[in-house]
Amino acid sequence: MMTSHDSLATGFAALRALKPGPARLYLAGCSGEPAGLFDVMGAEPDLARDLTFVGVPVPGINQIDWTSLHASARAEMPFMYGAMRAGFEAGRIQLRPMHYSDSFRQIQAGPIDLGVVMVSPPDADGRVSLGLSADFSGAVLARPDIPVMAIINPRMPAPADAPRVALTRFAVVVADDTPLVGLAETALPPVFAQIGEQIADLVAGKAACLQFGIGNVQQAVLKALSEAGGPANLRIHSGLVTDPVLGLIDAGRVVDAPGAILTGVAVGTDELYQRVARDHRFRFRGVDITHGIDVLSGIPDFVAINSVLEVDLFGQANAEFLKGRQVSGIGGLANFLRGAAASQGGMPVVALPSSAAKGRVSRIVPRLGPDAVSVPRSDIAWVVTEHGAVNLRGASLDSRAERLISIADPAHRDSLANAWAEMRAGF
Repeated sequence: MMTSHDSLATGFAALRALKPGPARLYLAGCSGEPAGLFDVMGAEPDLARDLTFVGVPVPGINQIDWTSLHASARAEMPFMYGAMRAGFEAGRIQLRPMHYSDSFRQIQAGPIDLGVVMVSPPDADGRVSLGLSADFSGAVLARPDIPVMAIINPRMPAPADAPRVALTRFAVVVADDTPLVGLAETALPPVFAQIGEQIADLVAGKAACLQFGIGNVQQAVLKALSEAGGPANLRIHSGLVTDPVLGLIDAGRVVDAPGAILTGVAVGTDELYQRVARDHRFRFRGVDITHGIDVLSGIPDFVAINSVLEVDLFGQANAEFLKGRQVSGIGGLANFLRGAAASQGGMPVVALPSSAAKGRVSRIVPRLGPDAVSVPRSDIAWVVTEHGAVNLRGASLDSRAERLISIADPAHRDSLANAWAEMRAGF
């Protein structure tokens, strides 16, 4: 009997034969990442010879460096994450700073020779679902000139409202039951619980449509909204959802209607994957829908909640650099902030702890370096720390600085005020 390894190895060799020599290979990311294929290539490294891997793996979720498979392998990615560091420093990985929406357009029209996507088992009509990972793969599948290999994984759910594709679209079809990429829940640091409560207060009373990023801020906000109670008047429109969304559902806060939770990706525990498969509220769509400014601006009361690493006294935000080293990418941050700003009743929110290193380092800083500005001051509105929430939209330079100092760690407020006075004198 053919094993998953044999099936993947034989299938990928067949796909590779369709484009011998140097080739650009699209791989799905997040929960659709074909981890089993990486294991196969690790055992047979020649399968990765002369490949350039393209796609959008996400920090905090995906942990594979595909360029480690072969000396000639390369990659082009819009994010930096820990597993990529060695490949990036060795020059095997090229970082492309791009908005999520631009990454989608690049995959829609840029150079790609081959593709690999993970799908659910076929239904009675011979169609497979993109399942939990509908973000970018649809853009590749919409290009009939690109041969794509489908990896049918029985662990991949087929939500009722997720993109489906006829098996006949695929040049190669293989099977593999490698566990899906997941994301375990972690304990919430107290400072984030305070931030979550601040943001929940901003949202209180609104029949809002929420967007949130990955990590502690998301977990904190959803926990606070769940515990606050209230009517089932919230919707979700986000690039990604994780387990904390289940708490909001269980608290009775999410509208009970088809499509009330629209997302591109779900990643988390098996419980999340099982519930996504049977809850009619979940709708999966591509990045053109989840991050499209024309879509976002048309959502009333759209509240975009995202974390950043630093904010300076001008209102500029850094979401990519830590101690001068690139640790992430811009992702969908600017897409969502601009969409919320254009929404009727919308609120663009960035959140961060006021300090780091046990209070020794302020995350509200006098001025970001030019290489660390992820979001310009003109795109920043609400800024939240554990000490409060301030709105910078329409505020003057001096008002911005005063408001931001008011939510900084109290131990750093005097030094920030002095730094502002010194900078202000030089304007």
